[in-house]
This record gives sequence, structure tokens and C-alpha cells, in this order.
Amino acid sequence: MKLIFDSLFRKSASIPQLVYTRYIKDFILICIGVVMASIGLKEFLLPNDFLDGGAMGLSLLTEIMTGVELSFLIVLINLPFIIIGAKQISMEFAVKSALAILALSLLVHFITLPAITNDKLLISVFGGFFLGAGIGFAIRGGAVIDGTEVLAIYVSKKTSLSVGDFISVFNVILFSFSALLVSVETAMYSMLTYFAASKTVDFIINGIEEYIGVTIVSRNATEVKQAIIDNLGRGVTVYNSESGYGKTGVNFNENKILFCVVTRLEVTRLLLEIDKIDEEAFVVQHSIKDTKGGMIKKRPLH
Repeated sequence: MKLIFDSLFRKSASIPQLVYTRYIKDFILICIGVVMASIGLKEFLLPNDFLDGGAMGLSLLTEIMTGVELSFLIVLINLPFIIIGAKQISMEFAVKSALAILALSLLVHFITLPAITNDKLLISVFGGFFLGAGIGFAIRGGAVIDGTEVLAIYVSKKTSLSVGDFISVFNVILFSFSALLVSVETAMYSMLTYFAASKTVDFIINGIEEYIGVTIVSRNATEVKQAIIDNLGRGVTVYNSESGYGKTGVNFNENKILFCVVTRLEVTRLLLEIDKIDEEAFVVQHSIKDTKGGMIKKRPLH
């Protein structure tokens, strides 16, 4: 009984430390995000009147058309998204996002950075890169500095539009207005900025090792499982299953379904290991956005 009590006490005592460590990590990531977004805006986009997609692009377009200070517009335009985020996601998310957006607006207002280049292509690509990196690091820290996705989540719950559909429609409308109100050339370069930013966000969030979930149905499941463990150093989850097809169905006793997670670079090798044992195995692949716990990193092969 004493051992159980001591174990529970140690576990409960470690919880505040975990929460504290997570908050410190989130704070650092958000700070990095705010700084990188500020560099993208002050050194690339603002001096050349370039736009981005989403709420940031709307803020930049409004600044160009009205002359209102961008730092004020960043807060004003993102404010409704923060309120929606408090209701749809959590109050903690809303507070983090509000502080991140406020910090970004202050940096944009007070810091002065020289324009690095006048080349429009470089401005689009690197402006999008720094802004996308800022958005990505902020998301990793549990906040947003561009609230479009929050609105997209809200709209997707109320309509038949998916999150991706709404963001695409929003940006098409935004770039169309920029072409009419500013210039077609600016709109085209701004689309390039948006693509660079979105790809950078994906890279920051998902990392260089994009994971693939692989489901394997094979009569030689035991041998396939052992080959994956021994030759690839990956963990495997085994499900008991029943198989059937046709009018009456055919069942195999002790049929197994295997599931494992590998990087995209390892998929070809995994398929080769499966084919060595069972060329008729049924294999399904699907992308995985993120993973946590388990045997994510390969164990050493002996």
C-alpha cells in the first residue's frame, strides 16, 4: 500500500513540473514565431507593398488602401478570430493568441529594419518564408498570429465547407480584390508569397520526416511483423481480424492485421520487406500529420 501511495504522490508531484515545462516551451516557440514574422513583414513585405493570404494579407491590403497603421490593423482584424477561438477551442488558446498578436503588432510598430533586396521574386519567396515560419512556430506554441484557420474551423462546423475549402475561397477573394485595388502584378507576387508561407508552415509543423501509416493484411502476418521489427527497427501493432469476400465469405483462422508508422523515405524499403514474404499482401498507406509516444524513432538494429 505504501508503494502505491508513494508512486501516486510522485506522479502527482511531477504534473506541475510538466505543465511548467510545457508553458516555457510554448513561450519560447511563440517568441521565435513573433520575431520571424516581424522580420518577414518589416524587411520584405511592407517596404514593397506585398501581401500574404489570410488575416495577415487582409491587414496588409487594408494598410495599403487606407494608410492606417499596420500594427493597429493586425490587432483589430484578428480580434474577432480570437473571440471565436475562445469559444471554439479554449480560453488558454485565445489568451496565448492575443498575447502573440499584441507582441507582433508592437514589434511591427517600434522596430526598424532595412529592406534587404528590391528583387520582387526574392521578396515574395523570403518574405513568405519568414512569415510562414513565424506562423508555424506560433502554432507549435499553441497560438496563432493569423486567425484565418480559427474562422475556417468555425465556418466548417456551420456549413458544408471544409477548413481547406474555406481558406482557399477566402484567399481567392482576397487576391482578386488586391488585383482590382492595387495591381495584377502585386496580386500575382502576393500569391507566390502565400504559397511560400503555407509550405513553410507545413514544414515547421510537420517537420522534415513526414510520417506514413501503413496497414498490412497478410496470411504471413507473423513473419512480416518480425521482418519489420528486425530489419527496419520499427514497432508494429497487431489487430485480430476476420476476412471475407464474395457471397458467402471466406474466413481465415487467426488472421492478423499489422499497423506501423514509418517515414516517407522508408516506405519503399518496407514494401520490399513485405514482398519478400508475401507478394499478395494487401497494403494501405495514408499520411499522418503528427505522432507522439510509442516507437517513433527507430531503435538500434542488432
